[in-house]
Amino acid sequence: MSYLLPILAVLLSFAFVYFVKPKNKEGFKLLLAFSGAFLLSLTIFELFPKIYINTNPKRIGVFVMLGILLQIFLEFFSKGAEHGHVHLNSEKKQFPWLLFISLSIHSLLEGVPANYDHTILYGILIHKIPIAIILSIFLLGSKIKIINALFFIILFSIMTPLGTYLSSNIELISNYSLELTAIAIGVFLHISTVILFESSEGHKFNLGKLLVITLGIIIAYFL
Repeated sequence: MSYLLPILAVLLSFAFVYFVKPKNKEGFKLLLAFSGAFLLSLTIFELFPKIYINTNPKRIGVFVMLGILLQIFLEFFSKGAEHGHVHLNSEKKQFPWLLFISLSIHSLLEGVPANYDHTILYGILIHKIPIAIILSIFLLGSKIKIINALFFIILFSIMTPLGTYLSSNIELISNYSLELTAIAIGVFLHISTVILFESSEGHKFNLGKLLVITLGIIIAYFL
């Protein structure tokens, strides 16, 4: 299921956009805020305690910070697609390779901790659904051919399961699973906190977003 669920989450999100053509962006913002709180909470509740057991805390902290820096670097190319923003030219017909490569690196890293902690898989899934929907809206609304948009989504959908598979079957990768998980934590921290900060536009109080964020934290705690 750890291989199948991330693929289904992305492909079904694409199918939803293709057939339903959703217009209500406020609903996506609430889902995005919930996913940010849920992913951040699972990272703190599940992953942090595991990577700091019987390890050098400062060394692990270095890899967490490397994950944050890596995600900042990747966003120069993805333009923030990992946290719900696609700022690319929708008039271009070329395949968005830079967006694809940056998202693929991000998704491969996501798959590493899913091999060692299945609970974090739920956080990844909840995070992927709004991102896949927003990506699909962009791809289907751009000048990119539908076959290329589908090709993008299919490849994107298999990257997280591929990361899980590689971390469990390639010895070189599994030997550094702790360090790679710490890097993934840094990625999760950056993405989830950006989502939460951006969910409060203009620092205005929004009861709906506060409620879904609180709900995300509570559900993550009891998983």
